[in-house]
Amino acid sequence: MKILLPVDGTELSLHETRFALRLLQDGLRASFVLANVQEPASFYEIVTADHPQLIENAALEVGEDLIAPSALLLESAGVPYETAVISGDPAQAMLELIEIHQCDMVIMGSRALGLIRRALEGGSTSERLVQDSPVPVLLVKPPPPVEAVEPE
Repeated sequence: MKILLPVDGTELSLHETRFALRLLQDGLRASFVLANVQEPASFYEIVTADHPQLIENAALEVGEDLIAPSALLLESAGVPYETAVISGDPAQAMLELIEIHQCDMVIMGSRALGLIRRALEGGSTSERLVQDSPVPVLLVKPPPPVEAVEPE
């Protein structure tokens, strides 16, 4: 089984990676595609850049840097994976990656968006992917917040 695992270098994406590793420890046989979606360069950036390729290269480097923490977890566990950095609309980019890499499943986090932001963005990326994905999408809830312990 090949699983698309979108990551962004945050503690939440590391939580998702650890969850995926627990599935493997419980007997699932799978490899992963660690993916990061970068915002495309703006028209202004493209038009004013001396070397538009530099903008694209910078986005690729940032994406690889954001994938690195999850990649390290998979490497440490001896789990096979490949990486993909793509730019564009996150949900649409992940749909493309599912097809390109022939993924059988997606494991991703679910972030709670406020009502206004949800309306402006047309729904969360995870909601849009659940609706449009040709493969199952497993949403991982964020871990409960760690409560600060006050000194006595």
